[in-house]
Amino acid sequence: MQTALGSSLASVLRGARRERGWSVQDLAERAQVSRSMVSKVEREEAQPTAALLGRLSGALGMTLTELVARAEGDERRLARRADQPVWVDPATGYRRRAVSPPAGAATQLVEVELPPGARVPYPADSYRFVEHQIWAIDGTLSFVEGGAEHTLRPGDCLQLGAPTDCEYVNRGNEPCHYLVVVTRRSA
Repeated sequence: MQTALGSSLASVLRGARRERGWSVQDLAERAQVSRSMVSKVEREEAQPTAALLGRLSGALGMTLTELVARAEGDERRLARRADQPVWVDPATGYRRRAVSPPAGAATQLVEVELPPGARVPYPADSYRFVEHQIWAIDGTLSFVEGGAEHTLRPGDCLQLGAPTDCEYVNRGNEPCHYLVVVTRRSA
């Protein structure tokens, strides 16, 4: 599944960039990544990490879930667990399941498993067009929001504040499991 998703993900990134009339350099500058990395991802020569996809999707004005749904090319309103796309970050082992149907609703649910010791940073641009809540299910999640660190234990729910650089951190010895609820802000 990851190979097929990787191929269509590269195509979606390239298409979204071109829809905006941007060059590879334009996207690289907006995402604050190297031009060569954008090129490698678009040519399927590099598998993007969660941090990189967060930067690219944020620069494109999309959520990571929207990016994956477009890559899946699916407009169903019912998402059976077996059909929900799963993506694993090659750098950290971060495992992300797009729970919501891909039909494009304003609210999206994303189930995440963060391995012990893993850290996944996201730039402020990833949050500028969405409301974002995190609900801890298992384990302990440290969420660094700008200069503040929030410790979430099972059942805790955090609503993010104003867009700032953030980082998901699992300081424990067991995987951390949580649900992210993202709602696109009205224009």
